[in-house]
Amino acid sequence: MKPRISLITLGARDLPRMIAFYRDGLGFPTHNYTPGDDMVMFRMEGTWLGLFPHAELAKDAGVSPEGSGFTGVALARNEPSKAEVDRTFAEALAAGARAVKPPQDVFWGGYSGYFADPEGNLWEVAWNPFTDLT
Repeated sequence: MKPRISLITLGARDLPRMIAFYRDGLGFPTHNYTPGDDMVMFRMEGTWLGLFPHAELAKDAGVSPEGSGFTGVALARNEPSKAEVDRTFAEALAAGARAVKPPQDVFWGGYSGYFADPEGNLWEVAWNPFTDLT
């Protein structure tokens, strides 16, 4: 199997709010989206991000839609400098994200912070001085 992720889909409890956050707040471009569609995909660099109704995504996967708390998953975005981490973090907060952990020097030698989108999905924004992931 090729080591690749083609699409990451988040189950959205409030799809219009999540679309507004990612499209209008963060400026992620949609792909073939018409208002009222149940699925929205955002074209990103290297992969795609999708939003789909939470209960329908759980049904599609054959699992219960119940549950709360940390899911064990965090999305990440790497930036080329600490200043860009701070800028991206501030942009996310201005778009409606909630600060979870402000950007700071971290134990592994980089600089990172975490925010949560309107439904609590975690995003790390990081600068890695060892590996360029930008």
